[in-house]
Amino acid sequence: MPTDATYMKRALQLARRGVGTTYPNPAVGCVIVKQGAIIGEGWHKRAGGHHAEVHALAMAGADAAGADVYVTLEPCSHTGRTPPCCDALIRAGVKRVIIGSGDANPQVNGGGMRALQRAGIETLSGILEDKCRELNRAFLKFMATGRPHTTLKCAMTLDGKIACTSGDSRWISCEASRTLVHRMRAASNAIMVGVGTVLADDPRLTVRHVAGIDPLRIVVDSRLRTPERAALLSAELAPGTLIATRETAPELHSRFLEKGIELLFCKPHGEQVDLCDLWEKLGARGIQSLLLEGGSRLAGEALHRGLIDECVFFYAPKVVGADGISPFGFTGTTDMSRAITFHTLKSRRVGTDIMVTAYPENRCLQD
Repeated sequence: MPTDATYMKRALQLARRGVGTTYPNPAVGCVIVKQGAIIGEGWHKRAGGHHAEVHALAMAGADAAGADVYVTLEPCSHTGRTPPCCDALIRAGVKRVIIGSGDANPQVNGGGMRALQRAGIETLSGILEDKCRELNRAFLKFMATGRPHTTLKCAMTLDGKIACTSGDSRWISCEASRTLVHRMRAASNAIMVGVGTVLADDPRLTVRHVAGIDPLRIVVDSRLRTPERAALLSAELAPGTLIATRETAPELHSRFLEKGIELLFCKPHGEQVDLCDLWEKLGARGIQSLLLEGGSRLAGEALHRGLIDECVFFYAPKVVGADGISPFGFTGTTDMSRAITFHTLKSRRVGTDIMVTAYPENRCLQD
């Protein structure tokens, strides 16, 4: 027999269809049920378009009166680019609204539930809350902290190396893993690499193999060493590329600005860009989700400073030996009690690889 969780699972399936197209809004799904039958479904398809509840109400029509509504995120109670969804639900005369997770947006944040309750509509929250929050983890992190949710993607050999001693890394992972990475790119607002990766691999950092929109491309380059021949400086890619750097000589600025590259000046941290300042500046630009793709020095510093929220490791059935390059380029601790720990490891097979998702405790090795 269907339960509240059954219908919320369906709402989550619908919500996932909007991942990557609703930014800066969250992905939301909605299901309307009456007498045990689904009479309306919808999801938020794109920013500026109708929200999930409105699509579902349109499908249900007059039958929505007295129905139960399952929605993955608290209905909005404010007027933005579209009218409040709470008002639409109230006008439709629904009986109950079952909510997956609350909305951390200060313009909502409980206001949607209160508006529904004042109208005499029964509300219930927390159904499959963890799954609903995971779906919009970037949006919720951004609303709570003003910083982007950061996912590190890393392809590794079984002995934990991201490249051979020569720096060669093409290709460690299998084709299925690489396709999944492109889906991750399409779902992200920005993708970031260090200048070392640009020098070694000359990446394009675009979405291929799957349908999707290219994210903002970010290169962390403290001394502006990105070569003029780099693919990211081409006429095609330069307009969507940003280089994060420290203040340097004006003559260095001009050669990038003439190509249409945006320079973002950050505070220094020793001889490098201060990554905490960079993350703050990206948040101020509205970047909610950031995919970090390397290299090891950048990944190590980001992990060391507690900036990585999630790591996705693709382990390939290969071994390159002790002198290969490790994924995190920082000086290791001599005390195991001070190692950075991870929690909630999840794994699954992707082609010939094993994909492991892990969440760091986000504490520094040292001050």
